[in-house]
Amino acid sequence: MSDEHSHQHPPGEPPHEHAPVPSPEPVLPEDAGSRALADALRSSFIIVQVVMVFLVLLFLCSGVFSVGVKERKVILRLGHTVGTGNGALYGPGLHFAFPPPIDEVRSIPYAQTLSVQSTVGWYYSTPAEQVEEAQSGRRPGGRGTLNPLVDGYVIVGDGNVIHARATLYYHVDDPIRYAFDFVNASNCIQNALDSALTYAAAKFTNVDEVLRSERARFQDTVKSRVTDLINQEGLGVAVEQCQLDDIPPLVLTADFENVTTALASYSKLTNDAMSAQFRATNYAATEASRIVSTAETQRRQMITNLAADVKLFTNLLPVYTTNPSLVRQIYLTPVLTKVMTNAGWKWFVPTMPGGPIEVRIQTGPDPQVPKAPTAVNDLDMRLD
Repeated sequence: MSDEHSHQHPPGEPPHEHAPVPSPEPVLPEDAGSRALADALRSSFIIVQVVMVFLVLLFLCSGVFSVGVKERKVILRLGHTVGTGNGALYGPGLHFAFPPPIDEVRSIPYAQTLSVQSTVGWYYSTPAEQVEEAQSGRRPGGRGTLNPLVDGYVIVGDGNVIHARATLYYHVDDPIRYAFDFVNASNCIQNALDSALTYAAAKFTNVDEVLRSERARFQDTVKSRVTDLINQEGLGVAVEQCQLDDIPPLVLTADFENVTTALASYSKLTNDAMSAQFRATNYAATEASRIVSTAETQRRQMITNLAADVKLFTNLLPVYTTNPSLVRQIYLTPVLTKVMTNAGWKWFVPTMPGGPIEVRIQTGPDPQVPKAPTAVNDLDMRLD
């Protein structure tokens, strides 16, 4: 059938000569094992391609990293930061970096408060003692002599020793310098704090100043000194606060407590005496002010009354000069009325010019007064 189609030609066209047909190549018989191996190789190659694509995607996705709100991150590409200054800091969000060993992502603390604690000046305590001390809030006592091999201490200017521990709170001010200019900037800050604590204790000449009267100044001295050291070294941080804890040697705890109790008692007695003095002074001042005010009021009232009397007598003088007896009578009558208001017996002896006045007063028992008739006596008289 194929030969018939090969010899047909369209009608109307002259027939043409047939081209020689090449002889087909001999077909070798296929082995079933070879076909299975070829199919397996093709399938394995496809799987390898898929795995390679997946690994490439996984490799690239492993470079995605996130940055928190209170931190910044820096990309180190072949050991050098990507960007300069604050431009090298990656803020909150998702970012991309090539996976190691091309890029390395480092986290830098930012906008958060960090802290270090001094490693010198404090006594040794086991973990169990630290837990007990944290729970009870009491220092261990009666340890005996201080052991300089294990116990830390600082020396005050007067030669006495105390236990002191400082905690410094700070934040990172220059993240690039803090992270890359030092192997461990936190250790540098801790060394500066240890040095400042020792320096500040030696600046005080009296142990009582450090432990009692000048504790605030001792703490300020430590903070000022450690700030100066940090600025000199350029550690890229800013100091926020410095807290200090200082106690006498444990072997002398009871003695210092006795002194503290005596000082507290002395302070209480002094304060009570000053309070009593203050109250007495205030009372005396108030009483003196009241007396002076009362005397001043009485003085003004007396002056006013005297002025009124002077005016009255000045106005009355012409009348008295004209008729003295009338004036005397006018002033005598109110006086007698006032004097004799509550008197049981009143005698008025007028003055008689030109002769003696005789006044006779009878003394002796009171005269008998006849009894008033009673109802019984009246009845007896009627019967009679």
